[in-house]
Amino acid sequence: MWDEVLDCEGLLCPLPVLKARKRLMAMAVGQVLCLRATDAMARIDLPHFCLEAGHSYLGAKDDGPVTLHLIRAGA
Repeated sequence: MWDEVLDCEGLLCPLPVLKARKRLMAMAVGQVLCLRATDAMARIDLPHFCLEAGHSYLGAKDDGPVTLHLIRAGA
């Protein structure tokens, strides 16, 4: 499923992206990050960030009021 979980619940844009960037820098290529977010803008911001930064956005899944965003670390 995933290698690490990053809790960004309650944080507003751009904090989920900034925290994802920092965490992904410390992860090995190919590892998967599960970012938990409540900010609706994360559905737009995270895929865009991944495209620009060379990571793979694997999709999102709703878990009640929280959305789980899966990101595979790139080079």
